Amino acid sequence: MRLLLDRMGVSPQDLLVDAPVRTVPTFAEYLDRVAAAVSPATRRAYDTCWRRLSSAWGDRRLDDPTASDIKELVERTRLTAVVRGNSRGGRSAAENMITALRCVYKHAVADGLLSESANPAARVAKPRRLASTRRALSDSQLQEVVAVASTTGNDPHLDALLVRLHIETACRRGGALALRLQDLDPQQCVIRLREKGETVRWQPVSPTLMHDLADHAAQRGAMDANDKVLRYRNSKPITRRRYDYLWTRIGKHLPWVQIQQISTHWIRHTTLTWVERRFSYAVAKTFAGHTGRSDAGTTATYVRADIYEVALAVTALTGEPHPLAPSTPATL
Repeated sequence: MRLLLDRMGVSPQDLLVDAPVRTVPTFAEYLDRVAAAVSPATRRAYDTCWRRLSSAWGDRRLDDPTASDIKELVERTRLTAVVRGNSRGGRSAAENMITALRCVYKHAVADGLLSESANPAARVAKPRRLASTRRALSDSQLQEVVAVASTTGNDPHLDALLVRLHIETACRRGGALALRLQDLDPQQCVIRLREKGETVRWQPVSPTLMHDLADHAAQRGAMDANDKVLRYRNSKPITRRRYDYLWTRIGKHLPWVQIQQISTHWIRHTTLTWVERRFSYAVAKTFAGHTGRSDAGTTATYVRADIYEVALAVTALTGEPHPLAPSTPATL
């Protein structure tokens, strides 16, 4: 062994030198690093939890809390959650806190600050998620929503366009807010939607909606390819606040909207339910922009719908011809 060490140029004393010890940071020190490493959407989703975490455990090191400590913090979060009309006992707040903590510890493990076995957040189970109370709106309910959105408020043109966009595409709120001028393809009548999970897809729309989107953007000052399409009268792009204002206003005119806490996502349910009932699950899945196959098993690999089938559904939904819709049904 001594001969081998001599050939390597290593002395026995060198082996006695302690390896540098990596200091585990506190939550206050590490949370800013994690926030800078995640996407804006993730940062926005976990911001409240991370601020609560910094306040409660800011001076504690990441390797200090136990699974029991996390359970206690999660329970405290559940009990102090803001009570809203659609609250369900603080379950969502508790689930979000666990997910936010797992995100922090996932980065800590990746950075070599902790081992996977030392991750306490992985040993705390999330509360069982209850079935969603959202459902498809009836035809009459949807007509009432459209009527109020397009005839009341300080910008009925904008709100009518918003509602029609969500009805035709079943897009999420983030997809509509991210829509840019370069995401409009008038020739093919498709728009590019960029939604959660960094998913990107081209979604067929009716010629009328395409024209209205382009005309709205032009009239409100969108000129550069990266300019947002949906804008206020003062040319500033709309934000999530517009949706809050829209549904609060609709709720004042339609009490059932306020009582049941109807939101934009209910329109998504409505459109996708309509597509699934009249076409197929595969078409509805593609229409929704769902890319995972965990909900339908391996079979989903073989029954995926394409953009032409989605265009055919848009034609049936809007009553307008679409350039990508096949003129006759496909046959084997």
